[in-house]
Amino acid sequence: MRSFWRAALAAVLVAAGLTLTAPAAQAGIDTQALGGRYDASASNVTFRVYSSRATRIAVYVYAAATGAQEKASYVLTKGTGDVWAATVGTAALQAAGVTGTVYYGYRAWGPNWPYSASWTKGSTVGFAADVDAAGNRFNPNKLLLDPYAREVSHDTVLPDGVASDYSSGPAKRAVDTGTVAPKGIVLAADSTSIGTKPTRAFKDDIVYEVHLRGLTRSDTSITAAYRGTYKGAGLKAAALATLGVTAVEFLPVQETQNDANDTNPTSTSGDNYWGYMTENYFAPDRRYSSDKSAGGPTKEFKAMVKAYHDAGIKVYIDVVYNHTAEGGPITDKNTYNIFSWRGLDNPTYYSLTSDMQGSMDNTGLFHNYNTRNPVAQDLIVDSVAYWKNTLGVDGFRFDLAPVLGNTCQHGCFSYSRTDPNTALNRLTAEMPARPAGGGSGVDWIAEPWALGAGTYQVGNFPAGWAEWNGIYRDTLRRAQNKMGVDPVTPSDLATRFAGSSDLYGDDGRKPFHSIDFMVVHDGFTLKDLYSCNAKNNSQAWPYGPSDGGSDDNISWDQGGVAADQRKAARNGMALVLLSGGVPMFTGGDETLRSVNCNNNPYNLDSSANWLDWSLTTDESNFQTFTSRMTAFRKAHPALRPANFYAASDGNGNGLGQLEWFTPGGTAPDGAYWGDANNHALAWRIDGTEFGDSAAALYTAYNGWSGDVTFTLPAPPAGKSWYRVTDTSTWAEGSGQVATPGTEALLGGAGTAYVLHGRAVLLLIAK
Repeated sequence: MRSFWRAALAAVLVAAGLTLTAPAAQAGIDTQALGGRYDASASNVTFRVYSSRATRIAVYVYAAATGAQEKASYVLTKGTGDVWAATVGTAALQAAGVTGTVYYGYRAWGPNWPYSASWTKGSTVGFAADVDAAGNRFNPNKLLLDPYAREVSHDTVLPDGVASDYSSGPAKRAVDTGTVAPKGIVLAADSTSIGTKPTRAFKDDIVYEVHLRGLTRSDTSITAAYRGTYKGAGLKAAALATLGVTAVEFLPVQETQNDANDTNPTSTSGDNYWGYMTENYFAPDRRYSSDKSAGGPTKEFKAMVKAYHDAGIKVYIDVVYNHTAEGGPITDKNTYNIFSWRGLDNPTYYSLTSDMQGSMDNTGLFHNYNTRNPVAQDLIVDSVAYWKNTLGVDGFRFDLAPVLGNTCQHGCFSYSRTDPNTALNRLTAEMPARPAGGGSGVDWIAEPWALGAGTYQVGNFPAGWAEWNGIYRDTLRRAQNKMGVDPVTPSDLATRFAGSSDLYGDDGRKPFHSIDFMVVHDGFTLKDLYSCNAKNNSQAWPYGPSDGGSDDNISWDQGGVAADQRKAARNGMALVLLSGGVPMFTGGDETLRSVNCNNNPYNLDSSANWLDWSLTTDESNFQTFTSRMTAFRKAHPALRPANFYAASDGNGNGLGQLEWFTPGGTAPDGAYWGDANNHALAWRIDGTEFGDSAAALYTAYNGWSGDVTFTLPAPPAGKSWYRVTDTSTWAEGSGQVATPGTEALLGGAGTAYVLHGRAVLLLIAK
């Protein structure tokens, strides 16, 4: 439990004219006590911040977020564990002019900029270098946001919109940021309920990835003031429950650099809609709150979580602990933005080059967070614990997660899945994963790739971690969109459909550690995957322009035939929901949302990225298709195995939980399994092995462009096969997936079924 933080904090000095009291109960303090905190009686505020390299730190307190100078400042005292602290009475703050919300920030001096009594804001007195040989980048002209602040006043682009004011270097090092910089907010006690957390096993979840603002920004059924907010998102809990979603995964909601979207509402100038530029790891993003008062975002986020918990839906958040919004070099080694971590302890919080002058890059942004440093790890662990315990979050998806497995601090990158001292393993050691059978615990999800050598780690995360299975995605995309071009064998498909045992079975993990998906926010939508041959990001607003984006999308427009595009989307959705891992789809995929072939719309805070709740007939039919398929999955535990399926003996005797078939109804031999020219496969799952209401389930996939006749295997004794769905165009409509009790009778063993080109068939035995 991070024992070096447990030691007593040093006594604080007495500032001129004000009495500063030492923190109570110094022994046994946890790192969660870092930041600006009221004591239990709210008669004192204690400011605590970590820095191992600073020579002086002062806290500046403000009565307003922007546009005004500080009301007072207090020098902190360095204590055990390199924690600097000071306690100020609220009466003293009021006497200084801080009578309402307490806004605060730090100024820090160190070896590259020693303190001088003659220094004044906006001067360079004491300056030695923007960066010294040890990597220090102290600059007292830059007001520093507390890394442990529970809320933040605003982000760095407001109110002046000139982010370069935060930079070091000859042009900006003397620019004082006190009146414009984001500030921490000292929060009053809050008793808002998060409801009762669901204890459902992760294997039984269906994950819905969505942007919080985009979920309701265009929803006219919601009061205008609540659209695009935590409040509005909470109002959609019932709708998502009806869709069949059991876990909603929000794109980043920690305070991020996105307020430029408000100043440029009809362009992409300065936009960061997705939110992958985190400015604080504790504060809920104020922009997403309808209540923007101090404490408002925290209360509103918790109320939203309760709404989802009351609907039986887990809440996951996408978190970005691999880089921060302070960014990389602007022009040269001297010129970096400084508004938080970098100005407090650059070598602790950032992974630097071996000469300590630059930043390592496995993120494409040249500013890796130093996930190997124990103090930087503490911040990650404490942040996650706060969102879990206080704000009610049930699980976390980690952006570029291999960076959290780094085993060296500066000048190198080396991933390890077994080292207990990585951030990855510390998280699961201190907050265990949810048990396989359900109960309390955390659902841990990794994006298992980053940039650079050694960072593609699909299938190589520690025990307790699930992963976005990029190999599942690519295999199914190739099977659908690159038939005859990219080789995919029946064996490849079978492995993915059955839970990817090759990736997760060899290290003791289970099928539910594979997150199965066709698309996510980062890339084409489901509709565009089957409607676009290539990205088209240089479009006019609201569909662009956007830069970047992969050129390798494994997409195909189905020859431009709209009906075939919808059929392909049905296949993609159906296969994800019928596979052995945990299915995930992205908000709007259930209604065929399109961004007109833009595959990197990170900067589009526009109608193109917001979910459209007014549906055409085709979109409504697809929503019905999706909701009935999610209902089918939830009704049949045979589709949600806790362990990898036990296969049959391969002789068609049905010995086992899962049996594979050729279209002719025979067991595939080795030649069939390995032949990439075979584009059809079927499988039967024995429902009785799972306590399923269905005696058996049968799925057939025809990847050919023409018809294929499937000879049905024998259903269990006394049962017959009934059709749940055929994704072919002939069946398109609101009834494409039969409701329970209305399935069409087909027959028994030997029944021939003609499945049209590029379609999926699902049968139930009863």
